Amino acid sequence: MLALSRGKVLGLSSALMTASLTLPHAVRAQTTTAAPAAASNVTVNTAPPATTAPDEVSDHNKLVDDDVAETEESLKLVPGNIFHTKPGQHLSYWDGLVGHLTVEAGIAGNPWTKSARNFAQFYVDRANTVTMNQIMGSLSHPVTNIGKGYGFGFTFETLYGSDGRFDPTIGMGDGAISGLYQWIPTQAHLDFHMPWLLKRGIDVQIGQMYGLLGSEGTPALARPFYTFNYASDYIVPFQVIGIYTTLHLNKHVDWVLGIDAGNSTSFGQAGNNSRPKGTFGFNFMKLLDGKLDFHILGHFGPQGNNSRASYANGWWSAGVGKIANQKMQYNVDVLATYHINDKMTFTIDGTYLHDDLTRDDVYGVTSYFAYDINPNLTFNARGEILRDNTGGTIVEYSSFTSFTKAASNKPYPYYGAPPTTYGALTVGVTYRPDFINKRVSFGQFTFRPEIRLDKSLNGTRPFNAAGTVENPTVTHGTSNMLWFNADAIWAF
Repeated sequence: MLALSRGKVLGLSSALMTASLTLPHAVRAQTTTAAPAAASNVTVNTAPPATTAPDEVSDHNKLVDDDVAETEESLKLVPGNIFHTKPGQHLSYWDGLVGHLTVEAGIAGNPWTKSARNFAQFYVDRANTVTMNQIMGSLSHPVTNIGKGYGFGFTFETLYGSDGRFDPTIGMGDGAISGLYQWIPTQAHLDFHMPWLLKRGIDVQIGQMYGLLGSEGTPALARPFYTFNYASDYIVPFQVIGIYTTLHLNKHVDWVLGIDAGNSTSFGQAGNNSRPKGTFGFNFMKLLDGKLDFHILGHFGPQGNNSRASYANGWWSAGVGKIANQKMQYNVDVLATYHINDKMTFTIDGTYLHDDLTRDDVYGVTSYFAYDINPNLTFNARGEILRDNTGGTIVEYSSFTSFTKAASNKPYPYYGAPPTTYGALTVGVTYRPDFINKRVSFGQFTFRPEIRLDKSLNGTRPFNAAGTVENPTVTHGTSNMLWFNADAIWAF
């Protein structure tokens, strides 16, 4: 019954960072390496027609030169924050090393719950409990020129905290810790720039990466709120292991191609089936005088587990046998961000999932508005409507290891809802207190209080109650959930 998609991945890969859209004040899937600036391909006729005016020829050649110059500029070595060289000292490649550390803790206050849970949530599922969500650390190097137009960089990132329960990659340390606080690797990839085919070249990323779909990422500052929207939690891929390729067609358009092992899985015995999955789509940047960015991306492939189902303590695993190799899952994401002015930004994200195996269709739209009240305070609003046609995707993973077990074909406890149309409205602020940050020389503090109302728009009652092993479908809860949440973040 389960369509393992989270989406979350919610996230973004460093080699594609400049080509991927970001929400206001949040890197969608906060990566710690700076990718080469999105470059363009311009086809040049070395012998322009005789009718071409001299100034037009000059402008055309200048555009080509700008393509090359911008790419070269993006590959220059930039000093990192780990080693500090003396002024005038020659920089080596390793002087570009960058280290980041983020600590996030928060509370999701829900006075009316009878289950101690916030239904239809991954990372903030624990109600009325102060939680250390993540300690995330990374070591990275931006893609840097290594000669003849080639560039090389890398990212290694890991996370410890309650968020680790819902972001594992099977075969990469999954189950190493089984309590509320778990450890996971989140990124481990090598990044390359090749001066091939196009004037602005091609970027390639190999390894474990955040998925590219969705609007909200795993790192604390990769989203405008403490809580996630439904689509980012449930219907876009989280982590993938594979290869992403970005072809910079021109300064405004990137073509993205990728192949991977699947959502939150790897290969061999740690894979979910024997078929590859892939990503395809386009990023469009700085249109309408630089005000509009958007992407159209899809992730396609069989996502079910081709092992046999097993049973324990009243629960079944997600395995369905060899039929999983043929049953496709389709994820499509359309995300657009419009910068109204220097202070206001509007974003809209449409997401769709279809799973042949579960026969489920899940689709929805999320809109965001951000307003910079002053340099230290941003107002954020988010509205979402999402439909789960069968009730098979929006479920609550009710043990510390349920999600990991579901992905690795082990019996797992859960409870869900009937087919439901969900609505959610969230308002809050991002506050970067100057009176603290001016006195702290190491890192920056951010506080994000929010108020959120979730509601069933078709009369079901899935909130504030739990299911049982005999009846995992909740029909006796409430039709809405009003909760008050806040997190505190220290980031270096």
